[in-house]
Amino acid sequence: MAEAEESPGDPGTASPRPLDLWGPLILCVTLALMLQRDSVDSEKDGGPQFAEVFVIVWFGAVTITLNSKLLGGNISFFQSLCVLGYCILPLTVAMLICRLVLLADPGPVNFMVRLFVVIVMFAWSIVASTAFLADSQPPNRRALAVYPVFLFYFVISWMILTFTPQ
Repeated sequence: MAEAEESPGDPGTASPRPLDLWGPLILCVTLALMLQRDSVDSEKDGGPQFAEVFVIVWFGAVTITLNSKLLGGNISFFQSLCVLGYCILPLTVAMLICRLVLLADPGPVNFMVRLFVVIVMFAWSIVASTAFLADSQPPNRRALAVYPVFLFYFVISWMILTFTPQ
């Protein structure tokens, strides 16, 4: 378990607070499992496999965290990973809803419902993560810190929207 740095806003707390990385890990595994195709022969379905989704999520989160630190952000490495990981929750919910919607007959209405759900959950993820991460950046560098977050959640949202079972 990772240990958090003592924050200046907590006077009198000498011991660091433990950070919870289990939640983001469970959300990432859940999303990767839901995005995995049902076919036995993974060579022919063309969809993302478990390891691809897992690596995209964690490599993206680490890259955004390093970018934030290099831009002079005052957030710890593991705090940033926790925020980015927990903000995948809306997209995991979107994937669950999209899988349920895909049980119905495919068509334009089906796609529009999935598009609406993914856009709403994408916006929720962006607002939730940037509210915390942007405040940790110097004012003149906030856009540089928020843009990679937008791209990170956009890629995950695109994988969810383009998912079709077999």
